[in-house]
Amino acid sequence: MLTACVEGLGLALSAAGSLLVMVACGLPMWRVSAFINSNIVVAQTLWDGLWMSCVVQSTGQMQCKVHDSVLALTQDLQTARALTVGSAVLGVAALAVTVAGAQCTTCVGDQEVKARTVGAGGVLSIVSGLFMLVPLCWMANNIIVDFYDPTVPPSQKRELGAAIYVGWAATGLLLLGGALLCCSLWPGVRTGLAPIKTTCGGDGNKYYV
Repeated sequence: MLTACVEGLGLALSAAGSLLVMVACGLPMWRVSAFINSNIVVAQTLWDGLWMSCVVQSTGQMQCKVHDSVLALTQDLQTARALTVGSAVLGVAALAVTVAGAQCTTCVGDQEVKARTVGAGGVLSIVSGLFMLVPLCWMANNIIVDFYDPTVPPSQKRELGAAIYVGWAATGLLLLGGALLCCSLWPGVRTGLAPIKTTCGGDGNKYYV
């Protein structure tokens, strides 16, 4: 019972994390316009994403343009594209492996193999979270450095967009879910009890510690 609960919680967190990775990957709001100094009142807001750039007018109209060339992108955007897609693929693979070894399925019969399969799914989930964490921190660092750089004009300064916060939430869910799934490798979780050690006393009786 304890194993099923831990696996169920870990699977749910990993699934939610993978879904948020896909959402963050598609959102165009990785970098947004910074309203500072003379740039406070503007007629449009700029959004920069992994796949497109959008201009939102004050009237509510939005126009988006897909990036024409991958090679023309900055290095952080190219890396973010590759790692984010890789994170989404690993997240789906982690879910498939976890479901195959879960207690509620019959894909694997042996309990020991089941535990190792779920543990492998947990490792894939953690790797997926780390893949997502790298581009998020890199992009956030570049945005913050440019924001405080006095040589960058105010009109070109950007702030952290909603996609980065969604990505950080996805990373946390993937890491936590993967850690819970890896707990299935602990014998105490598989049996539902903590490991019990026995020792023999001088009178020949067994004592539990």
